[in-house]
Amino acid sequence: MQAPQDTKPRWERRKDARPQELLAAALDQFVERGYAATRLEDVARRAGVSKGTLYLYFANKEELFKAVVRENIVHAIGEAEQDAAVFDGPSAVLLRTILMKWWNQICATQLAGITKLMLAEGNNFPELAQFYNEEVVARGNGLIASVVVRGIGRGEFRPVDPAVMTQVLVAPVLMLMMWTHSFMPTCEMPPIDPQAFMETLIGVTLSGLEVAQP
Repeated sequence: MQAPQDTKPRWERRKDARPQELLAAALDQFVERGYAATRLEDVARRAGVSKGTLYLYFANKEELFKAVVRENIVHAIGEAEQDAAVFDGPSAVLLRTILMKWWNQICATQLAGITKLMLAEGNNFPELAQFYNEEVVARGNGLIASVVVRGIGRGEFRPVDPAVMTQVLVAPVLMLMMWTHSFMPTCEMPPIDPQAFMETLIGVTLSGLEVAQP
């Protein structure tokens, strides 16, 4: 006997996957179109559901955007914080690990588009900018600063201002991200090897930070 054909809509057949499909579709739309130009109906269509279904999970576009950021970027920061909390090795190794994971998991991926979006549109959406600053920027910077403080406390790093040191580290990584994702595809500029850039940045930083061992 032939099995009856499943005629239920996609969003009924795959109920458990529905929120993840919506978040994936929203990430695509936000990165491609920006925040202002993204419409909820386009997100729903991309996810293969109705607009009404999207509203079952997210009250509005702002809440959808926050969910995308939390699911992807904030989640990654949380994992890094947990790893740092139980790490028992040299602070130089921990700092290198955190910076490389930041680059490989966020800056070198589609998620870089969220950072670009906030840089471009944050002033137009102050509530979103405040949310992003509190949950992403402040928390990420705090993690890096805590590693610097750890290294100083263990006598591995020379005394520096952790906040300033964090800014010194973050700024070149953000510039590399913008250079890689914005300038390179459209302009005739010398190619950059992101991995070599990151290794050089971290190496030079650690050479200045680490206390010479007797």
